[in-house]
Amino acid sequence: MARKAIERPPQTPAMHPQDAVLVALGANLPGRAGAAPLENCIEALALMPRFGIEVLGRSRWYASAPLGETRQPDFVNAAARVGTDLPPEELLNALHRIEERLGRQRSYPNAPRVIDLDLIGYGRAMREPVPGDPSRLVLPHPRLHRRGFVLLPMADLVPGWRHPATGAGLSSLIAKLPPGQRCHPIE
Repeated sequence: MARKAIERPPQTPAMHPQDAVLVALGANLPGRAGAAPLENCIEALALMPRFGIEVLGRSRWYASAPLGETRQPDFVNAAARVGTDLPPEELLNALHRIEERLGRQRSYPNAPRVIDLDLIGYGRAMREPVPGDPSRLVLPHPRLHRRGFVLLPMADLVPGWRHPATGAGLSSLIAKLPPGQRCHPIE
């Protein structure tokens, strides 16, 4: 793959880390026409503007071990800071449409996937889960503090970010990760 294809989009340092809209990217299966997981992630970033999502910055690419069902290939992961006029639910729906376009099939939790796009944070927005409503969007992402493959890319992209509910910084969250998570930069 040509080096140009994996260059980072321009960064926008003027934005306060707490105001960032953050999307996590991941893939561990080949896509259509045999595209490698990294190519699937790059294609997802390229499709975002067509869905009203401007990519403002991206972390390095990471390789990470799968969580849960571990008999599957390693993942390629990154985080992106995006700009959009879409409210959170519409942004999440747009991310799901990009996943569908790239061939994602939702079979079971933690299944291998062609692409996974998660809305990690929407500025300072906080939304608690509602008992009995599993479809409610929770912000920030309810499991981000337990995922090295999300926190390490976020530390690249928005090192000053703090969890809006707890005030914990990324270095503190990374230090408290559950043991056994393998995640390292690949570029």
